[in-house]
Amino acid sequence: MDVYSILISLLFILNIFFAVIIIFLEQKDATSTWAWLMVLFFIPFLGFILYLIFGQNMSRKRLFDWEDIKKIGIEDLIAEQTNTLREQRFHFSDPDARDYRDLIYMHLVNNDALLTEDNKVDMFTDGKEKFDQLLQDIENAEDHIHLQYYIFRHDQLGSRLLDALTKKAQEGLKVRVLYDEMGSRKLSKHAFHYLKKAGGEVEIFFPKRIPFINLRLNYRNHRKLVIIDGNVGYLGGFNVGDEYLGLNPRFGYWRDTHLRMSGQVVKALQTRFILDWNQASHHHYIHYEERLFPALQPAGDMAAQIVSSGPDSEWEQIKNGYIKMIMAAKDSIYIQTPYFIPDQSLMDILRIAALSGKDVRIMIPDKPDHPFVYWATYSHIGELLKAGAKVFIYENGFIHAKTIVVDGKVGSVGTANIDVRSFRLNFEINAFLYHRPTAERMALIFQEDMKYCKELTLQDYKERSLWIRFKESISHLLSPIL
Repeated sequence: MDVYSILISLLFILNIFFAVIIIFLEQKDATSTWAWLMVLFFIPFLGFILYLIFGQNMSRKRLFDWEDIKKIGIEDLIAEQTNTLREQRFHFSDPDARDYRDLIYMHLVNNDALLTEDNKVDMFTDGKEKFDQLLQDIENAEDHIHLQYYIFRHDQLGSRLLDALTKKAQEGLKVRVLYDEMGSRKLSKHAFHYLKKAGGEVEIFFPKRIPFINLRLNYRNHRKLVIIDGNVGYLGGFNVGDEYLGLNPRFGYWRDTHLRMSGQVVKALQTRFILDWNQASHHHYIHYEERLFPALQPAGDMAAQIVSSGPDSEWEQIKNGYIKMIMAAKDSIYIQTPYFIPDQSLMDILRIAALSGKDVRIMIPDKPDHPFVYWATYSHIGELLKAGAKVFIYENGFIHAKTIVVDGKVGSVGTANIDVRSFRLNFEINAFLYHRPTAERMALIFQEDMKYCKELTLQDYKERSLWIRFKESISHLLSPIL
């Protein structure tokens, strides 16, 4: 009994110690702090382990090395664009983009997100079309292929992609593949044997340092990027796996949104890939080379910024961009997301928008791929229904798109979901698009998707069962740390 009492006392002391760390040192937000305090005090020993794995704060860590990237002259470009925007001397090619000068300035100053105005975008909502085009671009590549995905499966699609990459590596092209350890945890390293043999390079983001244990598994690189020859870039929600082609019976048709981009914006995608690659690589560091940033001819007239965020950042840049867009809304706000677990700031701005008569529409899936996240989504949706927002449940398979479009004038497409994990824990990337034709197309896509939805009314929500209410309550309580 004496030994048992000593162990209990030690656990209690450790709990107090970690509680002090959470409150005084980590400086987490209040909701996250209370959630972790509950975990520590109600499940002492297990809570201690969970905090070590999931509760670390990375905001003070410098993960990405910008020194070599600065050789492309990005600092001078940022300084010049910042000054002209601040002094309102910036000449916008598209008059509509001028309406979002404050949003553009915020991304530029806080995220080094240069505005480029000579871009073209192709938007894919179907996995087969997206990957057919990607494989065609890989076939046409002449110098290098940089590919980064959160989930990479060695199934039919993954094998097709690896075969295409291996072929280009055998032809002498520089082929680099980066994937996330947690997202691709079922992927065998042997899957890349032939690619490596052909000269391709493969790196893992945040790999485990000791067998079976990864103390950084809560921080995941959720970005999906492909850059080909420095002049074509891909960004969006599709990962690599047969389910993204609609071949998984559990999900059925997979509805997502992905961009194929050309123009100066590709340089920002290339920069992001190099930063992520160099963080992960210990053997194949990418140094600045002019061929990685070739001179590009104007591809179109779309203005765009590429915005990144992650747990190493002081600000939640993508979330702040969403909020700023919503604040500027005059008529409509359309959101598609597989998970809807906003923090209080985003909930407040959406509630205010709905209460003030804006047409707020949110589209979510009708089936969960993560049960706690799904029911936490429903709990937040209920609050917005009361404010007058409209909610649509997508029933034609699984909707995984991460898009927001405001007034048919400005939109964002990327990897960030509307949830705390994407805003604070994952490494994410989004394109903010200041182009009326593109935004109008996004609004039309949303409206077309509504044909495959059931609208969830406030009355429907009020009539949910006690069991669903219970699941919502538990999930809502855990939402700050999901």
